[in-house]
Amino acid sequence: MSYINLFIIAYRSLSKNKVRSFLTMLGIIIGVASVIAMLAIGQGSRKSIEQQIAGLGSNVLMVFPGSSFRGGVSSGAGTGQRLVIDDAWAIRDECPSVKYVSPVARTSAQVIAGANNWNTQITGIYPEYFKIRDLKIESGTLFTDKDAARGTKVCVLGKTVVKNLFGEGADPVGERVRIRNIPFRVIGVMQAKGQSGMGTDEDDIIYAPFQTVQRRLRGQTTRIQMIYVSAASEELMDQAQQEIDNLLRQRKHIARNDEDVPFRIRNQQEILDMLTSTSDTMVGLLASIAAISLLVGGIGIMNIMLVSVTERTREIGLRMAVGARSKDILRQFLLEAILLSFLGGLLGVILGVGSSRLFVSLLGWPVSVTSYSIFLAFIFAALVGIFFGWYPARKAANLIPMEALRYE
Repeated sequence: MSYINLFIIAYRSLSKNKVRSFLTMLGIIIGVASVIAMLAIGQGSRKSIEQQIAGLGSNVLMVFPGSSFRGGVSSGAGTGQRLVIDDAWAIRDECPSVKYVSPVARTSAQVIAGANNWNTQITGIYPEYFKIRDLKIESGTLFTDKDAARGTKVCVLGKTVVKNLFGEGADPVGERVRIRNIPFRVIGVMQAKGQSGMGTDEDDIIYAPFQTVQRRLRGQTTRIQMIYVSAASEELMDQAQQEIDNLLRQRKHIARNDEDVPFRIRNQQEILDMLTSTSDTMVGLLASIAAISLLVGGIGIMNIMLVSVTERTREIGLRMAVGARSKDILRQFLLEAILLSFLGGLLGVILGVGSSRLFVSLLGWPVSVTSYSIFLAFIFAALVGIFFGWYPARKAANLIPMEALRYE
């Protein structure tokens, strides 16, 4: 019997019980849609994180203080006391693979402008930080190295801060803002950066000279929170990291094989791996749970096909009596199972892509539907149909014609 005839017979058999066929496909539909949606969220998150890391600038290294210990107990990364501003200048002067260096001081504060106020992050930097992060000015100007070293009370605002303090489209250059009751003169506005891969607003920030934030807002003189470094080229990233490690070990009198160091150096790939590891784990877990619903759908297909074999025993016996072979019966019932899986997979793809679009429009989640995820879901659905349809089809093919004809 030709496959076209088998397909027509399978389609007619499924059409006789449309509601039952749809309910049978429902598990496959939900499973395929869930797999596509979960993989879309995972791919979207990864791309968003990669964009965030790229937004840090080219060839970026970050140097953090290490852990401090009290009574043998670690206080956590960033609590060490031995990373000072002179370390930043030593990196700039003594590491040939390094191009730009800027110590960074961060805090948050309520900022007041006239009758408006806004809580935001204040970042103290040297001008080289703008080159490291590839940040562009939209209006006004940037502060200078002298401003950063002397602690001049000037600042550059992000677009979100401008909007909330001065209104949409305002140009606050020359205006005054107060940060913890200290007056700052606005000298520039940054170009918009948008959201980071973690969902934070990169325009909700104020840049000010390093010493101004370090001394006036944080009350610190020597201890620094981190150092941003840019290697001379991408090829020199590893070399620059090794030079910084060697230099700081020498300055802190730490042996080369000693792992207890008061600093940590992170490059872009390490930061990317750190940010994506948790995301990948969660997405993998959710995709696995979604795949379970495909198995449940497959069990539903097996159950319905067994019921169908029982209901159509006399029909099977009659077809065998007029010349149908066992393999024809096997192919017919197996094709019905595959057809259920295929139609369920098709509807599941439509539902999965639609739900992914819904996540974007309603929740603003970063999603990315790829042809790979659709292909994978389809293949999985087809395998489910073959696997769970084989036993009922085999049972139908092994029926004895005379006993099938006498079946009530």
